[in-house]
Amino acid sequence: MFVTQVKLNNFRNYADKVFEFSKGLNVIVGPNATGKTNLLESVYMCGLGTSPRVTRDKDVIKWGEKGAFIHLELQTRFRKHTVDMFIDCKEKKRVAIDGIPITRLAQLIGTLGIVFFSPDELKLVKDAPVERRRFMDVSLSQQSSKYLFALSRYNAVLLRRNKLLKTLSPGEDLKNSLQVWDIQLAEEGARVIKARYAFARELKKFAAQKHVVLSGGRETLSLEYESDVADGDEKLIAEALSQKLFMSYDKDCSLQYTTVGPHKDDIKISLDGIDVRKFGSQGQQRTAALSLKLAEISLFKDNMGEEPVLLLDDVLSELDEDRRKTLLKETSAFQTIITCTEYTEGVEANIIKMN
Repeated sequence: MFVTQVKLNNFRNYADKVFEFSKGLNVIVGPNATGKTNLLESVYMCGLGTSPRVTRDKDVIKWGEKGAFIHLELQTRFRKHTVDMFIDCKEKKRVAIDGIPITRLAQLIGTLGIVFFSPDELKLVKDAPVERRRFMDVSLSQQSSKYLFALSRYNAVLLRRNKLLKTLSPGEDLKNSLQVWDIQLAEEGARVIKARYAFARELKKFAAQKHVVLSGGRETLSLEYESDVADGDEKLIAEALSQKLFMSYDKDCSLQYTTVGPHKDDIKISLDGIDVRKFGSQGQQRTAALSLKLAEISLFKDNMGEEPVLLLDDVLSELDEDRRKTLLKETSAFQTIITCTEYTEGVEANIIKMN
């Protein structure tokens, strides 16, 4: 899978610009504030539908314009695809795949596989569990539409359950109402938890391999999915989650939100048995995060038959020479798009110069 062309109209600092990409390593080189990250952002949006930098779509529109347009062309192992995205300052964004408009953004996910890494991605390791849950959800949703739909249904039911906890006083009416939603919450939650356990097991294997390479074999990385509910088949997980919901009734009523379920789970990341989330140095956390991202690519290929596109935003400057060489070697077999202020690594690449 690789991007061949991107056309931008009134997107960020680009009035009208076309970029051509090659199958392997692509390096976007130029001074700061020339639009390198903006170009990566446009590719990311065509893969995942949202920006990695802002929550409001209209923030990507060039100042003074009414809308922005992205046209992306890609090649998979089977066929070519196009993604067209129009962002209006007043309306929701409109997306078409191969010229056919889609009605839900979920239909876009999986067309272009994306793995994104920037210095900000350090939060994957050191910040709150929500960052690691998001990592799992984004990766799994690109690989499985069933997971994406189960997660969407779970979040919708969770929203309704939390609304009940905020609007009804504790009593029989609340208990009866919650029981209706708890059945659905347990069923959908079991699907999410089951998929995450499997994802973590596979990711653990690849992440350990990648970390040995990146760290020069000096450390051993391990990870485990952390949940209040043990792994098992979906029925057993649903039964256990249903029991946990029942047992948390008083606590949920007191706090007015649901305190158990996959929306509270986490991934434990360890280096030589030490929890790197809490006790790792910044260098260890950065290498661990990069190992997880490279492992995600291997897992994606295992499940989908081809690698996603890797986007690396200003990452080379954060690594020492040995790790830079190792990273470029590890990513030479598939499309990687890197931004940097200067490129002196000596590895053959398609150079895109920014002025």
